[in-house]
Amino acid sequence: MYPDHMGFFTPGLPTKRLGDRLLDAGLISANQLELALREQKRGGKLIGTVLQDLGFITGPALSAFLAKDAQTPTVDLAKIPFDPAVLDLLPFAFCKDSGVVPIARTADTLTLVMADPFNVVAIDQVEQMTQLRVEVLNAALPDILDKLNSANDRAGSLDKTIDELMAIGGKNGDDDSSAPMVRAIDQLISEAVRKSSSDIHLEPDEKSLRIRMRHDGVLRPFMMVPKDLQEPFTARIKVLANLDVSETRLPQDGRFSITVGRRELNLRVSCLPTIHGESIVMRILDSGALLMELASMGMRAEDEAKLAKACTRPHGIVLVTGPTGSGKTTTLYTALNSVNRHERAVFTLEDPIEYRLPYIRQTPINEKIGLTFSTGLRTLLRQDPDVLLVGETRDKDTAQLMARAALTGHLVFSSLHTNDSFGAIPRLIDLGVEPFLLPATLHLIVAQRLVRRLCPVCRQAVEDPAATLRSFNLPVPTDREPTLWKATGCAECHNQGYRGRVAIFEVLEIDDAYLPLLPEGNSEKIKALARERGMPLLFDDGLRRAFRGDTTLEEVYRVAFNT
Repeated sequence: MYPDHMGFFTPGLPTKRLGDRLLDAGLISANQLELALREQKRGGKLIGTVLQDLGFITGPALSAFLAKDAQTPTVDLAKIPFDPAVLDLLPFAFCKDSGVVPIARTADTLTLVMADPFNVVAIDQVEQMTQLRVEVLNAALPDILDKLNSANDRAGSLDKTIDELMAIGGKNGDDDSSAPMVRAIDQLISEAVRKSSSDIHLEPDEKSLRIRMRHDGVLRPFMMVPKDLQEPFTARIKVLANLDVSETRLPQDGRFSITVGRRELNLRVSCLPTIHGESIVMRILDSGALLMELASMGMRAEDEAKLAKACTRPHGIVLVTGPTGSGKTTTLYTALNSVNRHERAVFTLEDPIEYRLPYIRQTPINEKIGLTFSTGLRTLLRQDPDVLLVGETRDKDTAQLMARAALTGHLVFSSLHTNDSFGAIPRLIDLGVEPFLLPATLHLIVAQRLVRRLCPVCRQAVEDPAATLRSFNLPVPTDREPTLWKATGCAECHNQGYRGRVAIFEVLEIDDAYLPLLPEGNSEKIKALARERGMPLLFDDGLRRAFRGDTTLEEVYRVAFNT
């Protein structure tokens, strides 16, 4: 039996389990179903949730299948307004666990939007709790969670929650989702996500707790919290990150996951003792924002082809260089995803692991117990790998082992801290890689930076772009009329003029022309040859972005001048 569009149960219709129906539809394999059933038996979760947790099917794909399979109408929850009286009919925790949200009520019927229209148990529970008949509609689980989170926040803003906490002395650290402290941290993270912030800083002062957020690479003030709430805020975050709440003298690192709307976020937490209490920084890692496709990176077509070619090689080294916060990890993950196949053994060594990748064995570095990049790499070479990602090449042993791995038939991805792609070659030699090994191992070097993206809503064209170029001592293109843009500011970008960031690249492909220069390690000679052959530098790629309207000329100068 399963519910029809009015919520009644119709006998005689197919009663196959969801896993079997997904298998029949070709959306999962028999091996995947067998593993998911084992996990379901062990953990007690719904089979659809288990399949998503294991990465065997995406939420939208599952929702679309269920809607089609049950012949249940699909609704757009974003277009349905809140009705507090209806939303209050069911407990928030039950709705979140069951993947349901009530949206309308008549005299004897409750309209219920479900991620799984076949969840007969949830429908029975709703009917028992409300004494109403249920009409079932369908929507994707992320949309339902987004609706629920928004509804749960309807009680007020973070300021009102803080006022509530002050009234009760901040003594509320329960795991109940309606508890003020739980709600305060959820609201803080939600606000950071809404602002597209990458980091949340909780900075203790003598008489207050200052909260700042890093937005598009710039740290900006957010709010001040009364000093009395500093310890409850700190304790709640440490509980979420599974850290020792009683330890306030030593630094601690942890992480936790949270769902904000349609997005499953991982947050990396760092606690540092200061004279006024513990300073906490939460790095927001949004794996959903990673498109994991080379075409999504915004490279020139010829540079993208070079990177794709390097990723198809059976062995060699591909390096990504740039300062901290320049997007190296995203580029490495995207390149790694392009070589991630069932027939390949892919391993990573990372410090720390920022994003979980399916089918890849990821190992976190832990120097406290002696697990460094070099010791981890030695072990990985005995794990029969095809592809290796070494998060950072920072010492002699790691650099030499990486070169040895490339020589013995492995494709190695890694990062270096250098100003441009050409500086990576002398840096490798300084780290102990024999110069004569470079021509046989090094295939591609990518240097990159992040520039702020212009807000597409309020950007304005520069009136005289040619004069602007001349004021920067830049040549004016003769083959076309140049177009430049400037930032203004609007409500969409919080009056900043910028929304998000884009990467600019410099891609050095090591071909036969460069081989005689590699053992010498003279970056200036290599750069001169690259320029002679027409290779665009970082600043050139920044100009391309400025002419396209992605960013401003001032932003390119700020980030990439003298690189």
